[in-house]
Amino acid sequence: MSTAMHQLNIELAAVVEKAKRSLVQVRNGRRGAGAGTIWHPDGLIVTNSHVASDNHLRIVLHDGTAFPARILASDPERDLAALMVEATGLPTIEVGNSRELKPGQLVLAIGHPWGILGAVGTGVVIGVGSDLPGLPQHRRDWVVASLRLRPGHSGGPLLDVQGRLVGINTMITGPSRGLAVPVDAAKAFLREAVGALKA
Repeated sequence: MSTAMHQLNIELAAVVEKAKRSLVQVRNGRRGAGAGTIWHPDGLIVTNSHVASDNHLRIVLHDGTAFPARILASDPERDLAALMVEATGLPTIEVGNSRELKPGQLVLAIGHPWGILGAVGTGVVIGVGSDLPGLPQHRRDWVVASLRLRPGHSGGPLLDVQGRLVGINTMITGPSRGLAVPVDAAKAFLREAVGALKA
């Protein structure tokens, strides 16, 4: 292995390990666990609305600590939800800018596919926007990447190579094509729904 590749492996492993501290499980008691990301240290978590579709939610942190969660806001159109737990000092993720993503850039998706906690997948950005071929019919922006997202990835973070949150993993539209809600849409949703905390 070349020195450059070895260094890249070390750096990506460190990025993932840091991001996992802000990764949570979102359990609804009926369909197992989706994923979410801690957005604010005082208990604000962002995930997909289809993950947070139950009134009896529990959040499990990276260290196994569990909390009941309440839904602050949900937007099925954008497939985003804001959850709150009664906790402080939680580890947050660094928030990036999805508008800066370019085709060919490496991204990492973290979640709990098929119940495997904190699993990581890598791919490259195909495009960002609403006019890419094969997107769902509703006209809104997506981050499209060559990723194998699976049940349990939903609501988890899509990261750039610096470990910054650039999207919320949402769905697949083919064997190796995953869609994420751009983080800029999540920022707007949180500003509208719960005020500007860290948006």
